[in-house]
Amino acid sequence: MMNEAEKIYSQGDVVAVMLGVAVEGPYSYRVPGGMQVGRGSIVMVPLGPRQTMGVVWGGPKDKVAHNRLKDVAHCFDVPRLSEELLQLVTWVAHYTLAKPGMVLRAVLRSREALDPPRPVIGYQFTGQEPERMTRARARVLDVLGQADDGGAGANGPAGGLAWTKTALVGESGVSASVIEGLVKTGTLNRVELPAPKLVEAPDPDFAPPLLNESQQRAVKELETAFGEQQWVALLDGVTGSGKTQVFFEAVAATLRAKKQALILLPEIALTHSFLDRFSARFGTRPAEWHSDMTPAQRAKTWRAVLHGEARAVVGARSAMFLPFKQLGLIVLDEEHDGAFKQSDGVNYHARDMAIVRASLAGANVILSSATPSVESRNNANQGRYAHVWIKQRHGKAKLPEIQAIDMREAGPEKGSWIAPQLARDIFSTIDRGEQALLFLNRRGYAPLTLCKACGHQYQCEDCAAWLVEYRFRGVLVCHYCGRETRKPTVCGACGVEDALVPIGPGIERVAEEAAARFPDARRVILSSDMGSNAQIRQRFGEIARGEYDLIIGTQLVAKGHHFEKLTLVGVLDADLGLAHGDPRAAEKTFQLLTQVTGRAGRAAKTGRGYLQTYHPDHPVIKAMVSGDREGFYAHELKVRQEGGLPPFGRLAALIISANEHEMALKHARHLLQKAPKGDGLKLFGPADAPVAMVRGRHRVRLLVQSARGFDLSGYVRFWLEGADKPTGNLRVQVDIDPVSFY
Repeated sequence: MMNEAEKIYSQGDVVAVMLGVAVEGPYSYRVPGGMQVGRGSIVMVPLGPRQTMGVVWGGPKDKVAHNRLKDVAHCFDVPRLSEELLQLVTWVAHYTLAKPGMVLRAVLRSREALDPPRPVIGYQFTGQEPERMTRARARVLDVLGQADDGGAGANGPAGGLAWTKTALVGESGVSASVIEGLVKTGTLNRVELPAPKLVEAPDPDFAPPLLNESQQRAVKELETAFGEQQWVALLDGVTGSGKTQVFFEAVAATLRAKKQALILLPEIALTHSFLDRFSARFGTRPAEWHSDMTPAQRAKTWRAVLHGEARAVVGARSAMFLPFKQLGLIVLDEEHDGAFKQSDGVNYHARDMAIVRASLAGANVILSSATPSVESRNNANQGRYAHVWIKQRHGKAKLPEIQAIDMREAGPEKGSWIAPQLARDIFSTIDRGEQALLFLNRRGYAPLTLCKACGHQYQCEDCAAWLVEYRFRGVLVCHYCGRETRKPTVCGACGVEDALVPIGPGIERVAEEAAARFPDARRVILSSDMGSNAQIRQRFGEIARGEYDLIIGTQLVAKGHHFEKLTLVGVLDADLGLAHGDPRAAEKTFQLLTQVTGRAGRAAKTGRGYLQTYHPDHPVIKAMVSGDREGFYAHELKVRQEGGLPPFGRLAALIISANEHEMALKHARHLLQKAPKGDGLKLFGPADAPVAMVRGRHRVRLLVQSARGFDLSGYVRFWLEGADKPTGNLRVQVDIDPVSFY
């Protein structure tokens, strides 16, 4: 019997079409005459007064009277989406409680990709010279002659190389009208050229690296694991150990097997330097997929992936939903990074979905990190993942020496943020011609603006958040909704002039102090809101070339960068992440501190890292100073196990929001009352979320805790089905396996 994936539907057949909109399931449509579709065909169908894109999901789920059916309007002439991708959409929707159509929308991100590529028109010499020869026309014919070693010019044969109009205009220095004039005289002929390739196929043997013994061993361990069907591997190596070169060898093996490879990165800003490294290894750049691309660029990548022409793709988390034809490997670089969790729309984690997709596609997965997530480390400890470990830095580089500065005893003077010991080492580092980094994970000038006359604190009108001062631009900004206002000169509460003062440091305030302390140093500020991605990439290149002595940066500088001259890192507030009521606070802080101090000493010279802290005895700080990462993971796993927290238990968050606080709280209480009872289940709340209002919507949270093997998605689905549906402006957002608790 023919299965659903193979069945073809033609005139008069009824098919179920999943639409890329917020619907619970597919709608039924009739296939018109002259059209054939199958499961995975991408179509346009009428939905109300407009046409909507969707995917044929198979035969009809429910019987619908033929006189009520509408016809499929159009079937795009592209290969059908693979069965594994359709199964992924279903799996993600079921697990996250998202509507399947919203997950499908992530697949159908590029409408332009479904249209045939525009033909590329070239211009070719016909052999017929124009009756009237001008200098401009002669230059065009000379260029055409040069293009074919003199054989396509005025004295050469017809049929030489064809040039695009843009290239011909640029090379000959004439206007486009001259080209069109030569077409009219019959001298040039328009021909359709083959569409240029998005990228050349990467060559797995272009430039094999010289791997050290540890890297060679890691490559062999990956090969062994994948050969023995242990298809998920944790590539766990200290900062600067050369993990990228190791997983590049797995990419090379995938390419040799004629399969496609996907590499996911947490930050767009990392993409440029990574592409250069990829090109150096494989002789060409990979295809790209991220939000910095134009719609036309995304369309080319989507189409090339679908047709199997893009053999390697580097992208952000949404690349997980690209329509790969022969997926063989997924790599998550910096797998621990919180940027892999999507927190708006469909709440999925790219790390977890990568493992699901690889399972469906029969592909392998490499999770690479110097500071793996506690979940991944536990899976490796339990043997669920292969654990490939590189314990030493590449070459002669050593791990940095870490020292805590107790701010209670050796902190900076009042009004300053850089401790004397750190300042002295910055001076000596710069004097030696080396680079230093001052790190503070707080954007802007100051996190709070206060009136010293009346105590008024400036808050966002739409969010329960302080407005952050950006002194360089003279504005106050909300980091949750983006609202900007000019910084007032008069207090809005008491009317006193010049009474507003900044409280606490941001990156701009540190830069101001650095300018006063180190006036001769070449300084640069790096923060995600200090320019476009192109400008940030330019700054990274300048730092790598040694054009700056002192870098002042946020977490943007902590991810995957290699600066050979950087030998000193000073973390100005090592306690910053520990103050949150987040069960992952210790893990996130350890990862961030390890990553940022790991930028130091990545070449021949030993690096040093200073942690300014008020809590030198905290387990995270002690683990950093002693270099006992294994001790930290053991302690963190013990704490999690005792508390029944991930990876030993599971969490789900329900965020109830409304325009009025009482409405949100009332519905949250109703949900709590309707919650089914279950062994080992714990419910917390309702309580106002830590950020209790965002964009004018009041937010109340419920949290569910369960055992590890419990079907939490099924429980929450059953719970919500038995409760009143939200009406009006009331919303309920479900986050299975939350990473952020704001």
